[in-house]
Amino acid sequence: MTNDIETSPLEDTARLRAQQVTAHDHLRQLIQRVNDLVELLRAQRDILRQRGMNLPPGALDSLKGLRTQLEKLRDGMAGSLTELKQLRALAGTTSLINSSLAPAEVLNQVMDTVIRITGAERGYIALYDSDTGTMEYPVQRGIDKEQIGKGELVVSTTIVTEVAEKGEPVLTENASKDTRYQGHQSIIGFQLRSILAVPLKVRGQVIGVVYCDNSIMAGLFKPHDLNLLQAFANQAAVAIENARLFEALRRQVAQMSETRDLLTSIFASIANGVITLTRDGQIDSCNRAAEVIIHKSGESIIGHTLDEVLPSLDGPFHTAVQQVREAGTRELVKVELDISGLGRRYWNVVISPLRDANQMTQGVAIVLDDITEIRQREEQFGQLSAYIKVGTEQLRQLDMGGQEREISALHCDVRGFTTFSEQLDPEKLMEIINSYMSLSSDAVDLYGGVVDKYMGDAVTGLFNTQFNPQEDHAVRAVRAAMSMMYDLYALHEVLPEQQRLFYGIGVHTGMAVLGNIGGKDRREFGGLGDAFDLAKLLQENAQGGEVLISEATYERVQEFYECEAIPPRKNKGRPDFTTMYKVLRHKRRNTPVDLDKLEF
Repeated sequence: MTNDIETSPLEDTARLRAQQVTAHDHLRQLIQRVNDLVELLRAQRDILRQRGMNLPPGALDSLKGLRTQLEKLRDGMAGSLTELKQLRALAGTTSLINSSLAPAEVLNQVMDTVIRITGAERGYIALYDSDTGTMEYPVQRGIDKEQIGKGELVVSTTIVTEVAEKGEPVLTENASKDTRYQGHQSIIGFQLRSILAVPLKVRGQVIGVVYCDNSIMAGLFKPHDLNLLQAFANQAAVAIENARLFEALRRQVAQMSETRDLLTSIFASIANGVITLTRDGQIDSCNRAAEVIIHKSGESIIGHTLDEVLPSLDGPFHTAVQQVREAGTRELVKVELDISGLGRRYWNVVISPLRDANQMTQGVAIVLDDITEIRQREEQFGQLSAYIKVGTEQLRQLDMGGQEREISALHCDVRGFTTFSEQLDPEKLMEIINSYMSLSSDAVDLYGGVVDKYMGDAVTGLFNTQFNPQEDHAVRAVRAAMSMMYDLYALHEVLPEQQRLFYGIGVHTGMAVLGNIGGKDRREFGGLGDAFDLAKLLQENAQGGEVLISEATYERVQEFYECEAIPPRKNKGRPDFTTMYKVLRHKRRNTPVDLDKLEF
């Protein structure tokens, strides 16, 4: 009993090639032995002639003829080995190409195979763009498998266009001398010689072209190369088209998912809750937003009345519901109630009739708009307005949850205060430091800034926050800093010499995140970001009586102030902090300034 073992075409090809390699080696050895015999007969012929004898007629010619036949057989077998090697490479890559659905991966595998089976110097894949109809070159490869730069396209566009339009392959052993392509600039300019190009077809439709060439060797490509490449291109075209279709499908699925996620996000962002009542006053539907607002699940309230679900609802609400039922009007009610687990809540409620096709009222729709956070924010703004000069309407529009914006931060510190404080009693000390703090905060306020916080003997002023949007915030911050210095010298005139202290001030313009910072029970407005850090670092670099600004701030104010660039005295490990500017004085103007038109 015998077992038939099935083998793959790739294994059969490998076995056949191994047999041919062995036969080729034996043939080469036989040719060598024939050569040795020819040389031996020649030597014997010379010896026999010296003795008056000769070899049998035709003996040497027969050996030479045998050698010629063996050499032809060897050359033919070498060509067969080359074709077999190409077929094996083709068989080994076809399954790999068809296993991938990534367009870039498929194209690269196709190009690598083309270079390998043809020995071309350069290879290109040209594909029609389905949107524009133009020919694109997504893969440009050299013999070393390195990608050719897009600006280095060395290809005969004439041949590519001909193959794409006619759908027929082109083989030329020396394009520069081929009469079909005489006078074409790309062939002459690039000095192209061996060129092989075949169409990529899917269901009879040309989708692109595989092109390879060699500018050095003429006659590199043979007819069997053309046949082999055309067979490969037929399979490669299907793999490329499948990959492109899969990529298009993947994009469509991604767009659909994106649209779905967008719609889900939109629905999730609707804050209004909707509750519907039957004619008998029972709840028959409730959306997710309403569940959150009333702090109850829809399953637990459907079939119950509003009195059962929300017993703290007041009389005006029930009156409005009754009015809608009886008169079919639309009512707006403001509701305040306590909800277990949430505390005091504030709602705007719109109550509307639910009508059937005959315009008969069959129930009531209640739309809940929870304005609790707005009320709480208004209370916070009411407290905040005592400290910040911002209009009520402007406060209502502020985003306190966190906002990234460009600001100018001013950091001012009283120099020598620690040593000075050790010499005075607490009451006197507080009086003196308050005079310095008041002076600095007044300067910030004068130019529209916000005093962020007091930290001992330091003050931070912010310009262009949510509270005080300003286009010229950098100029305002520097004006405030210089105003502090001028007012400080005026204060020194009325203070004893031993109480005269100096400011060190830093100003930086940069990005920061501003908003409420803190826990549930206590929050305060503040910010995070490099604008604060660099302003403080500039202040630490400043000596008493100096205003130092960053390069970003200098670019905004150099038109108005004379400044001197100096290296940092310390940079706290910041390699990007290499230059700071000392503000010297305000630049003189050629035209008088109308003080009444200045905005502070």
